[in-house]
Amino acid sequence: MKLYDPSVALQFFKAAGKPEKVPQGKAFFAENEKARPFLFMRDKMYLLLDGEVDLVARKKIIGTVGKGQIFGEMASITHAPRSASAVAKTACRVIALDDRQFRSGLEKKPAFALMLMSIMIGRLRETIARLAANNALQGEAALKESVVFDPKRLAQLAEGLSSDAPVYYDRGKSILQEGQAGLRMYAVLEGRVAVSIGGGLVERLGPGGVFGELALIEQTRRLASAVAETDCSLLPINRTAFLLLVKTSPAFAESLLGSLAERLRILTAKLK
Repeated sequence: MKLYDPSVALQFFKAAGKPEKVPQGKAFFAENEKARPFLFMRDKMYLLLDGEVDLVARKKIIGTVGKGQIFGEMASITHAPRSASAVAKTACRVIALDDRQFRSGLEKKPAFALMLMSIMIGRLRETIARLAANNALQGEAALKESVVFDPKRLAQLAEGLSSDAPVYYDRGKSILQEGQAGLRMYAVLEGRVAVSIGGGLVERLGPGGVFGELALIEQTRRLASAVAETDCSLLPINRTAFLLLVKTSPAFAESLLGSLAERLRILTAKLK
């Protein structure tokens, strides 16, 4: 499956931003840099229209961005420190979007959100395969509960999907199993859910957390298992409802992208 479509990215960036020229040698952002909105230093993601950009970590070039590619999206979505520096290898033309412009773009071109989700899922699968090969997925970790939706947004979501009645699981019951066909994703209304891959705990979810979306987005088999750590109330979301939410709710799409990016960041850190 083709994950990245430059034409979809171009339409998205043009809908929310404008091209600008960047001279050779200029840094777009620096490794470990973190946005500080109160100083008007906002996280940005970029689409490279012309030229080349080097990605540099620990003073070594780890990759080069070519025409039509995006970069800087992970930090922009998660608001985590930059994992690498980006420097114009040649004179460049780019479109840069800050977080507000990104939300505006999602309203106009929701197809980009679906594409970006698929890209992140592809990266997740690759990272998990590498971790599994190194036996680095085994064992529990003390993880912070993951929350995608705040209580108000969760209530709106439940009301908007009123045709899908909540489902209940007793403590210790299996909800999903790796390898199963994925027909629904779930939002946690009450209780706590543990998500594991290859027997290793990778995430804990409290009210507002979501899981099962990876298989739903790609229409593939489940990548992870989920078990009710406590008695749980869950809101099921089928693919039709999911696609409608992405198209009509930029906040939903942005929250889900943030969740995927954070999972990828946590798992990638285990490779180091």
